[in-house]
Amino acid sequence: MKVKIGIFDSGIGGFTILNSLLKARKDVDVFYLADTKRNPFGNKNFKEIRSIAKEICTFFGNKNLDALLIACNTTNACALDILEDNLRVPCFDLINSVSEIVNKQKIGVLATRATVESLYYQKALSSKKENLKIFQQECPEFVSEIEKENLNFDRLDYLSDLYLRPLLNNNIEELILGCSHYPLIYNFLRKKIDSNIKIINPAEALIKKFNESFSNAKNNCYESLSNENINFFVTSEKDEFAKKVRIWLEINKEITLVNLGSNV
Repeated sequence: MKVKIGIFDSGIGGFTILNSLLKARKDVDVFYLADTKRNPFGNKNFKEIRSIAKEICTFFGNKNLDALLIACNTTNACALDILEDNLRVPCFDLINSVSEIVNKQKIGVLATRATVESLYYQKALSSKKENLKIFQQECPEFVSEIEKENLNFDRLDYLSDLYLRPLLNNNIEELILGCSHYPLIYNFLRKKIDSNIKIINPAEALIKKFNESFSNAKNNCYESLSNENINFFVTSEKDEFAKKVRIWLEINKEITLVNLGSNV
């Protein structure tokens, strides 16, 4: 029996969660929602993000989900309660999941402005371990750059140095990629910092939590995953998004255009 999974993000950031899921599971039906019309979420205010979260709940309300994988740190930080209260299915989030696997004392977090201002990472990490020193860095331009069909590596090089410098100056021991887009440039970031500093992709912690709750039957029923089990929905630019699905996921799939019903 397939497990029905909802995944949402403002764009392609959720591909990091989807990739981690598909590596671990073949017994899933996936509904992936990208609110491309309002990308990026990270530059919006708290009220706007919570309003968007309510519309996301309405979209997923008739999908008969077994679980929701929250692939957006910003919505996670500002509206987790709305998602949990309205959907009433298990909601697996990035921030609380990753807070359980932090091992060092000096932690750096790269995130969007809204995530940093919410202090959610600060609270979640500190609730799991005492005496942490947490250094957060806003990265307001990363998402828009990563979303481009052709990455501008010179620009990414400049932005990476700009955003990493304050964290490295504080001698961090672990670095959390606190936006689901950022692991898409993991290899780029890895070259920028000392190999002794562990880079943490919260998607891996989220999928681990999901697998602990939804055990995977190890039998021959799920020998392969068909693209038919993955459905993509966007709020704008579906042809452009289809190209990104092909580039990042190597999946050729028709994309469905939907209206979430707000001008936020």
